[in-house]
Amino acid sequence: MHIELSKDKRYYSIGEVAKAFNVNASLIRFWDSEFDILKPKKNAKGNRMFTPDDITNLQLIYHLVKERGFTLEGAKTHLKEGQKKTLDKFEIIRKLETIKTQLTEIKNEL
Repeated sequence: MHIELSKDKRYYSIGEVAKAFNVNASLIRFWDSEFDILKPKKNAKGNRMFTPDDITNLQLIYHLVKERGFTLEGAKTHLKEGQKKTLDKFEIIRKLETIKTQLTEIKNEL
């Protein structure tokens, strides 16, 4: 799961985020209520607006819960105990996935 963030965009609506992760907006709202690491702003209407940092944290939550099978409590504990280490590993995994995709594209062009 790799989400491309626009350099020009500072905020993402919950609909954009849900679509990018291919999940329901209700799951994003639920995770927002469960994980202190998420801090979306709210606009005048009260709609959540997620920052690029929130998106990175959502990617990490998604990775732990959906890809690695952590329970919510397990993911919370994991994030609290080793947030920096977890984030570093997560970023390394994402970079490797990007490199793999690029290498596959190059291979297919040969």
